[in-house]
Amino acid sequence: MRLNFGILKRPKSQIPGFGLTMGYTVFYLSIIVLIPLIALFSEAFSMGFQAFIDTTTHPRVIESYKLTFFTSLIAAIVNTVFGLIVAWCLVRYTFFGKRIFDAIVDLPFALPTAVSGIALTTLYSSQGWFGQYLEPLGIKVVFSPIGITIALIFIGMPFVVRTIQPALEEIQIEQEEASASLGASRWQTFYKVILPTILPAVLTGFALSFARALGEYGSVVFISGNLPMKTEISTLLIVTKLEQYDYAGATAIAVVMLLISFVMLLVINILQRWSSRRKGMEAI
Repeated sequence: MRLNFGILKRPKSQIPGFGLTMGYTVFYLSIIVLIPLIALFSEAFSMGFQAFIDTTTHPRVIESYKLTFFTSLIAAIVNTVFGLIVAWCLVRYTFFGKRIFDAIVDLPFALPTAVSGIALTTLYSSQGWFGQYLEPLGIKVVFSPIGITIALIFIGMPFVVRTIQPALEEIQIEQEEASASLGASRWQTFYKVILPTILPAVLTGFALSFARALGEYGSVVFISGNLPMKTEISTLLIVTKLEQYDYAGATAIAVVMLLISFVMLLVINILQRWSSRRKGMEAI
């Protein structure tokens, strides 16, 4: 009996040029993402660890962190709720002007953020279309956290709508009809049939909207007023330090923002994966 000790060959990849495309992917991501991040961390810690701690824990910086993350979180939550409603309307109903409304959703993508900030400031100023009615009620929008939140809602809405919309289109009407035939109410059908199906897309839309809001600058800088300790966001503080040629201080604040954002997005991705696995197990 002869034994064949030949080397086992790895099955040939079904993707043509895997080695070339994988090499290009690693090279591209390194040039675009990894190397800039390494340079960012290197510049931030060039000032020394103690100076890094002193810079990133300064009261003015701490207040900018709180304002940035709080307004971004509120904007992402609002966008998730109302973005789901808008996506539902565009997918499930046919009405006059539907294509126009569908195109309007993408308008914040194309509109320069500076133009958005100027337009919102004009609308909500004391003499603006909305501001002239809100300020007598004691609601000040311009130069306040409310104005910042409105600006972040404006630029983040398309991310939620365009993420949830394809997930809603994939849901078969038969599933809802089966739920209704079993005696479920409309709310029970939505909560137990539709929502679990689109939950990964909802979480993704929330994460994208939240991440976009954290890095926003152009639309916020006009409506916030940039008052230190009150309406000064972290991105504005970074730009201020750059204008003062404090590159190490600017990168230090950016590194802290990056780390906190990464942790929060990691948690959201874990929840998204857990939701996807749960959906798969229920399907089995």
